[in-house]
Amino acid sequence: MNFNTEWEKRRLTTPRTAAIAGILFGLLFSASLVLLRTAIPEEINRDPGWVSAGASRINLALGLMPFAGIAYLWFIGVVRDKLGDYEDKFFSTVFFGSSLVFIGLVFIAMAVAGGILAIYPMISKEAPDYTVIFFARALMLHISNVYALRMAGVTMISLGTIWMRTGLMPRWLAVVTFSLALVLLVVVNFSAWFTLVYPAWVTLISLYILWMRLTHPETRLFTPQEIETA
Repeated sequence: MNFNTEWEKRRLTTPRTAAIAGILFGLLFSASLVLLRTAIPEEINRDPGWVSAGASRINLALGLMPFAGIAYLWFIGVVRDKLGDYEDKFFSTVFFGSSLVFIGLVFIAMAVAGGILAIYPMISKEAPDYTVIFFARALMLHISNVYALRMAGVTMISLGTIWMRTGLMPRWLAVVTFSLALVLLVVVNFSAWFTLVYPAWVTLISLYILWMRLTHPETRLFTPQEIETA
């Protein structure tokens, strides 16, 4: 049977509602971070009793994060689809690569949190040695708040540069992107609340893309002139 003659060939296009993926990422990622923040203290040397006290919240955060990662991959696809023929190989490679490294590091940090939950019941209660808990907590903080956030800043700078040079997004949005990226690159902060900057930015970008697609349903790519008159 020749399917080519029975089914009409057509080019794949990105669903217009795919921009919702960035909003889902922002919600799921933020919810996971808030759950972790309320369950895990900022002080590394705090008595590890928080592991059992916050186990349910940590497990819920671990369950939400993979779905946040899936939504994030969709967000990357939406952004690349919007760039279309304006996509520059150099900056797009930096954007794509830093985005994948970011979500990969986040998954590693979450896996460390899962490891803490798994190993805590194995520690002897007679002569407890919580060194491994302290180490894992410090490792998780450095992965998420130092390396992952730096990659998030690189992602924002590469996109901001593309938007500034092509005019595919409003100038004010590019300026906001550069400003937040500079904060993520320069400031070293181990607070879990600080990491909420990135999902908030992704949500903002996704809301703008969704709004543009709903108000301009006839176009896939917006020219600078369309943006100015929108």
